[in-house]
Amino acid sequence: MKRIELTIVLLAAAVVAFSCKSQYEALLNSNDVDAKYDAAMDYFNQGKFNKAAQLFESLSVLTNGTERDDTVQYYWGLSNYRYKDYYTAETNFTKFLENFPRSPFSEEARFLRIDCLYRATLRWELDQAPTRAAMASIQQYMTEYPANNPRMEACLKMMADLDERLDRKAFENAKLYYRMEDYKASRVAFRNVLKDDSDNIYREDILYYTAMSSYRFAHMSVAAKQKERYLTFVDDYFNFVGEYPESAYKRELDVMYKRSQKALGRWSGSDDDLDIKDKEFEKERKQLDKAAKKMKKVESKKNETAAGKGE
Repeated sequence: MKRIELTIVLLAAAVVAFSCKSQYEALLNSNDVDAKYDAAMDYFNQGKFNKAAQLFESLSVLTNGTERDDTVQYYWGLSNYRYKDYYTAETNFTKFLENFPRSPFSEEARFLRIDCLYRATLRWELDQAPTRAAMASIQQYMTEYPANNPRMEACLKMMADLDERLDRKAFENAKLYYRMEDYKASRVAFRNVLKDDSDNIYREDILYYTAMSSYRFAHMSVAAKQKERYLTFVDDYFNFVGEYPESAYKRELDVMYKRSQKALGRWSGSDDDLDIKDKEFEKERKQLDKAAKKMKKVESKKNETAAGKGE
């Protein structure tokens, strides 16, 4: 008996599903603009964005040149955006802005378009052409709209994130030479990173690796060329400590500086700390980094508490 009842329930559900499917397909193939428009809006409001997008796409042919044209095209893009089909949504919004630059929906469409471009960007390890395209579009949007635009903060966050990816990409590309122990090439690569973008957020690391590259290149050189190359390291060392006197890298570079002075015949101090191993420096830096992160977390909580009290 129970099996019969279950079968009846399943058949009823199948009939309902088939009926709904048939109704939707009938709407999709219908030329009844009003019925299709109302259904598309209903699906959109219910959060059934894929079905809404298909109906708005079908409607775009029927409403072309009518007063509903911009609304249909906008909601077609918005449905794809909400469905997280950002590639199609970006195409929709681009076409919409070309056809209806003065529509009441145009500002929103412009922002959603750049948001689609932002979401389509790739991790720093991959091709950054989409990143540059997104940054150009975001910058254009920020130029066209006033600074008090409520979306400006979101734009600045997107720009900061994308800029960080480009900075990381440039830094890691230069670091490849260092890892391959091609220290001459790595120094040139790191210097070129800062030449192209002096505000790279990895500037401290880049200056550190620049100095370490020149030191290791000098250390591995034949005796006849060591003096000139150690002097290059000395320049890089002073460039670093001049900018980052409190850096976690400083103690290591201080030891390298003393070693270079000894190699140049200028060292008269104790040799006690000249034999410190790289692992000891790495351990020390990790401890300093951990302490810095802890301090940053405490400061962040203080700021959040202060902001809450201000409200």
